Amino acid sequence: MNAATDGADRELRLGTRGSQLALWQANTVAQRIAGAGGPACRIVVIKTSGDVLQSTPLSQVGGKRLFVKEIEDALLRGDVDLAVHSSKDMPALLPPGLAIGGVLPREEPLDAIVLPVRAEGTGQRAPGNAALCPVPSALTSIEELVVVLGQSPSIGTGSVRRIAQLTRLFPGARFTVIRGNLDTRLRKLDEGAHDALVLAAAGLQRLGFGHRISFAMPADACIPAPGQGIVAVEIRDGDARVRDAVARIDDAAAAAALVAERALVEALGGGCQTPVGALASPVDGGQLELVAGVFALDGSRAVRGRARAVRDEAAALGARLGAQLLRDGAGEILAEAAHSQGAVEGIQP
Repeated sequence: MNAATDGADRELRLGTRGSQLALWQANTVAQRIAGAGGPACRIVVIKTSGDVLQSTPLSQVGGKRLFVKEIEDALLRGDVDLAVHSSKDMPALLPPGLAIGGVLPREEPLDAIVLPVRAEGTGQRAPGNAALCPVPSALTSIEELVVVLGQSPSIGTGSVRRIAQLTRLFPGARFTVIRGNLDTRLRKLDEGAHDALVLAAAGLQRLGFGHRISFAMPADACIPAPGQGIVAVEIRDGDARVRDAVARIDDAAAAAALVAERALVEALGGGCQTPVGALASPVDGGQLELVAGVFALDGSRAVRGRARAVRDEAAALGARLGAQLLRDGAGEILAEAAHSQGAVEGIQP
């Protein structure tokens, strides 16, 4: 290999899943690296176990790490130079030899309620190409959401974290796994498969479906997944060329929030598909405020906590709040969840 092909301008091979959102994330990272003066990236699509097992709840087949394992293996083998993930899919503890090299600015981290669209001027779901409008177009409170959906709606989500929290609002709700690309999920909703979907607001906004958000769940009602809304770039330790390229696009505020949230999950044991929510937000004075909760799978119990620290102490903040949650009884809830699901390595959805 000559100097021309081995130099700083040699393209980077970027590993990603092939879903709509994953490709958006990968192309955005590639564009930002190039725009910051770094090398060009060639997208390498890698099919993961999570893409293959579309009809099985993640909690039964190994959790969200199924969406990153094959990509991390390719990174470790040297088949790709960097990998792009939704950070909420990444395990709390990365495989030896890998690290998070940088993150993009955080998109809206909250969970979103999406209601079906209906034929304009009617109370029926729209057939074919009939004019569509969301009904209602926007909700303003949890109370209004409960009125619209009733006490026993059919809700599309396979996330144990979301189910554990939403069960407290809708004790009679029926929760059903819904997987696949975003447009497929929305089509099934509009065809009548569910009364509502619960999706990450970030994914909807990034793919141009922000107008479908009927209600953004406030964190005090449904704490989002650790890392939700943050795109992370994973690299090999010691690869200085790739680290330098990724550092050009790293967002310090989002990186600190992710460090705090992942430290909390690690302190809690990093269990797969566990009903843990965490959200770190910047507050006055250069500080981070971290709110977190651990929830019984049936919604019967919850342990919540809140703490602050300066941004440079993000890891210590997460560890401290995780320890507080354990002292307050979170360990018992997590042990029961692990027993009922079968504990496997990973991180909750």
